[in-house]
Amino acid sequence: MSLKLDSNARCAVIGYGSWATAIVKILCENEQRVGWLIGNPAVAEGVLAEERNPKYLSDAALNLSKLDISDDINKVVREADIIVMATPSAYLKKTLEPLTESLDDKFIVSAIKGIIPDDYVTVAEYFNQQYSIPFGRIGIVTGPCHAEEVALEHLSYLTVVCSDAEDTEVLRGKFTTDYIRTVTSSDIYGIEYATVLKNIYAIAVGIAAGLGYGDNFIAVLLANSSIEMERFLNETYPADRQSRASAYLGDLLVTGYSLFSRNRRFGMMIGRGHSVAAAQLQLGMVAEGYFASECIRHVNKRYGVEMPIADAVYDILYRKIRPRTAMKILTTKLI
Repeated sequence: MSLKLDSNARCAVIGYGSWATAIVKILCENEQRVGWLIGNPAVAEGVLAEERNPKYLSDAALNLSKLDISDDINKVVREADIIVMATPSAYLKKTLEPLTESLDDKFIVSAIKGIIPDDYVTVAEYFNQQYSIPFGRIGIVTGPCHAEEVALEHLSYLTVVCSDAEDTEVLRGKFTTDYIRTVTSSDIYGIEYATVLKNIYAIAVGIAAGLGYGDNFIAVLLANSSIEMERFLNETYPADRQSRASAYLGDLLVTGYSLFSRNRRFGMMIGRGHSVAAAQLQLGMVAEGYFASECIRHVNKRYGVEMPIADAVYDILYRKIRPRTAMKILTTKLI
């Protein structure tokens, strides 16, 4: 079934974490009404009472007059044309379990920077395979863009990705504000996998920082991460892509360097000697790179791409190789 978007298409956001809250804030700048699935009663009550998410991104002021908040996914989906998925990838399937409403006339936008654990597919691939949604009705919205800076209305850039140029422009209009500039792409595969890989590399940076490596080494590590990302994308799905563009290199850099980066913080705790379980508990949020590391390892079994940085992160997180040992070996493989 073909579907063409127009500017009147109504949006709904699935998820209530930091990035979901930031997206809701952005959409309320342009839309008359925005649906919002909030599965946590305390969060929903807090938003209604304070016009802010009390649990995540509480600095972001929300326009309550434009929000239709519900804990019923079928109601939220039924009343929208564009469904923006913004839950952590590990929770997506559970979030969708109650869904009985058809997605046949919906346009799916993934704002999830992760891969589906156990299924070893990206969000776009998952909706294509499990819900028979053609890639022509799937879009991606990605950074480099930390939710915390959206809350502060710092100038940020989003990349809007669709296979159809007209649909891309409709989505672009919905996400463009005074403080959000948007660029476009049609590289659904490349950009979605880039958002997955950059979280793994940010964990590597965090581990290195936690072990006491300095800025000089971290610059080399990120430069090699960019090379590794480009190699993986080109060998698994060759395309005419600009891998130095902000959706690839820019997102990698901000996730690797920023103090807002939860994947970097997670890696730093690992580098400082915390167990994976302890680091996850202390972080209090999902570090997408943890799941991505195991998933990319599985995906790469089909291709055999040389990925020493991703392999080192996997060895530390899943094979329990000592971080200092794994990082020392990695230092001999960088250029």
